[in-house]
Amino acid sequence: MDGAIDLNADLGESYGIWRLGDDEALLDVVTSANVACGFHGGDPRVMAATVRAAVARGVAIGAHVSYPDLVGFGRRAMEVSPAEMAADAIYQLGALDGVARVAGGRVTYVKPHGALYHRVASDPDQARALLEAMRAYDPGLILLTLPGSAAAQVAAELGMAVVGEAFADRGYLPGGGLVPRGQPGAVVHEEGAVVERALGLAREGKVVTVDGGVVEVDAASLCLHGDTPGAAALARAVRQGLEEAGVALRPFSS
Repeated sequence: MDGAIDLNADLGESYGIWRLGDDEALLDVVTSANVACGFHGGDPRVMAATVRAAVARGVAIGAHVSYPDLVGFGRRAMEVSPAEMAADAIYQLGALDGVARVAGGRVTYVKPHGALYHRVASDPDQARALLEAMRAYDPGLILLTLPGSAAAQVAAELGMAVVGEAFADRGYLPGGGLVPRGQPGAVVHEEGAVVERALGLAREGKVVTVDGGVVEVDAASLCLHGDTPGAAALARAVRQGLEEAGVALRPFSS
């Protein structure tokens, strides 16, 4: 830990007439925006509005690539070949990067979404396919993923930049993985607990697990979820707590 941390959030996930989250409020808090690329949420108009707002605030833009699963919000496991997944990733990257460049910005990193996030964290073949797709599009792209994951290990093998992220509002297993959604302790809701966990992660690189133990998490970015009630207020509390503790906030990419 160098006394600084990035704050990221999943944004631009509204679709058509369906609204999800308070992107404007969260963009006033975060330093990096994981923008949906149309496969689990987001549409061209939403993508454009989100990246314009991010550029105006100096927030880094990341491609939040997903399996093609609008109905399941990208959270359903899908059996997709590495080649197909790589093609889907490049398609999403190109779409968001084009929109971002028109707005005066560009995509600087990639964060997989939902089921794809967890698949590449545990499956080296799928992770390699995603990373090689990223490298083919832009060798300078950074992968945002779980520290110590298969994706992080493959990125290191390929000589690609990787940044670990942590979750102040998610439960951790003793091995350092996340408690699966739907299981007890998967999500932490109480504001004080979330702020305390954020401080522990940012200053010490540690978090309390669901069994009361402590696990080390080597992360340079904290994810703030934006699709839950009260998310913007919780994000503001986390940022305020970090700033009051003297933790500098800055994006990991530029």
